[in-house]
Amino acid sequence: MFNRELVKGSTSLILLQLLAEKEMYGYELVKEMEKRSDYSLQVKEGTLYPALHKLEKQEYVKSFWKESEKGPARKYYRITVAGEQILEQKTTEWKNFVQTIDKVIGRKGV
Repeated sequence: MFNRELVKGSTSLILLQLLAEKEMYGYELVKEMEKRSDYSLQVKEGTLYPALHKLEKQEYVKSFWKESEKGPARKYYRITVAGEQILEQKTTEWKNFVQTIDKVIGRKGV
């Protein structure tokens, strides 16, 4: 498990990436993050939903309700064109940040 502040700082990038791949609802996003991170990323509702609402307010994602075969309708999220553009920018920024940190801590070329 990682420091909460590290996770919080990268949540929007992770959410945008997952939503660029397919529309998902909140619980599905959490489970996909856990699975892809070998259960190292465990995002709580108190982090997830404020991040989704912020992305929605910025118009990087849109939400919509979808009927479920089992149980009540679920609120799904999808990335917007503006979200795809910011995802590209954030991904480049993240890669540059990681390279810089690797240089500082002595892991050149990683």
